[in-house]
Amino acid sequence: MLADLVRATARAVLTDRGLDVAALPDDVGVERPRNPEHGDYATNVALRTAKKAGVPPRDLATWLAEALVARDGVASAEIAGPGFINLRLASDAQGAMVGQVLAAGPAYGTGDELAARNVNLEFVSANPTGPLHLGGTRWAAVGDALGRVLSARGAKVTREYYFNDAGGQIDRFVGSLVAAAKGEPAPENGYGGAYISDIAARVVAVEPAALGAPDQDEIFRRVGVGFMFDEIKQDLHRFGTDFDVWFHEASLHASGAVDAAVAQLKESGSLYESDGAWWLRSTDHGDDKDRVVIKSDGKPAYIAGDIAYLRDKRARGFDLCIYMLGADHHGYVARLKAAAAAFGDDPAVVEVLIGQLVNLVKDGQPVRMSKRAGTVVTMEDLVDAVGVDAARYSLIRSSVDSSLDIDLDLLVKRSNDNPVFYVQYAHARLASLARNAADVGLEPGDAFGLLDHAREGDLIRTIGEFPEVVRAAAELREPHRVARYLESLASAYHKFYDACRVLPMGDEEITDLHRARLALCVAARQVLANGLELLGVSAPERM
Repeated sequence: MLADLVRATARAVLTDRGLDVAALPDDVGVERPRNPEHGDYATNVALRTAKKAGVPPRDLATWLAEALVARDGVASAEIAGPGFINLRLASDAQGAMVGQVLAAGPAYGTGDELAARNVNLEFVSANPTGPLHLGGTRWAAVGDALGRVLSARGAKVTREYYFNDAGGQIDRFVGSLVAAAKGEPAPENGYGGAYISDIAARVVAVEPAALGAPDQDEIFRRVGVGFMFDEIKQDLHRFGTDFDVWFHEASLHASGAVDAAVAQLKESGSLYESDGAWWLRSTDHGDDKDRVVIKSDGKPAYIAGDIAYLRDKRARGFDLCIYMLGADHHGYVARLKAAAAAFGDDPAVVEVLIGQLVNLVKDGQPVRMSKRAGTVVTMEDLVDAVGVDAARYSLIRSSVDSSLDIDLDLLVKRSNDNPVFYVQYAHARLASLARNAADVGLEPGDAFGLLDHAREGDLIRTIGEFPEVVRAAAELREPHRVARYLESLASAYHKFYDACRVLPMGDEEITDLHRARLALCVAARQVLANGLELLGVSAPERM
């Protein structure tokens, strides 16, 4: 709202002085200064506009500051440096933000700028050859949060899990199950861990004649992969991550979709034959080398399934296909965009997010072993250690561009050093305050002009940042921004609570200030709840 006010005022100033209104940028930046002594907000619009308008920046800043002070709600506007403008708002104008939050409720922070986007969000997509490890767990948390953030800003989001249930890894998984059922060691490059023996025993229990049957491997493939598939689904559901579509790679081959995609690319000239194989001209679209799609033995390479899968997504009407892949998949960025271009699409319909590794640390030492998987730490291990909320929050709060060390000792602490506890405790503290207010007959009021304490102003301005934080998180595909914001909001609230009494003491009469402060607390609680909902983390009433 303040940005709109600054832009409208700047437009009026340029018009009144006969200057080119087109010099004004579309996005007028308004930010909170790092030093609160510089004001409530600051804008560099004069610096960005002056050169094109043909006037010195400080002159334009001076004219704009004079015009802004004349606007309702702006208490002061001061020039700083080469042409920055520092703004202070009147307490009633600033406090109006509280009323907006109360009116919007759970919708506060939502928007519609992505309403035209139909997004396919594919994440986790781990091979059904074992329990979900920490890398997949990170994507389960981040991907679900990203879907929530995109939806909050208006996008239609379909969460999709791609099961790689075809190819060599599944063959090795089946071979491992058969070996375990026979009491033999896992084959070379096979899978170990107690879960293999567990699933093998379950296969034999439901198919007693499987061992030695003519279709032995097919039985273990069908039943064993199904059991593993069900376990992954159940683990994800317990983790708070559910999918709209469970897509099987094998269906692309069985339905002829791979053959159809290859035929289309051959017809368009996007594939060429060399050394008996068919190659995608991916270097035409920025890849470092062309990719084999059909091998010289006539069998499809792995990328053939990826190409058919992208074609299927586009046929289902998705105009943005987001892939969330592990750290070892950097090469997929160019090849997927190349596949889109080969089908005649804008490569921008494909976005690939690459997540870095996750490590667990306990007592200062890395945790490497899993009870069931044998060699990796699983989603189940992490949840058993710290709980769903702490696991999700800790995995979401850092950018996926960087590797992540999770301190198990920290996440089980009930202290302010634990980020998820710090945020959840702020919500629980606010819920307790609401109960106590009800006990003494205190209700929220709207005399927001009374909220002129520095800590009140800081809390209000922090609350006001939430919609922009959510918008940026959606635009940049960075849900960790929401988590970091919630920590700032919790900090602002705790500081406010320590400085400003909300409840009357003893026989003290209830005043409009008490009511206005309670309304501010209700707004803070609402924003904390909204933000935690976007992360898929609970907002407890008591702790």
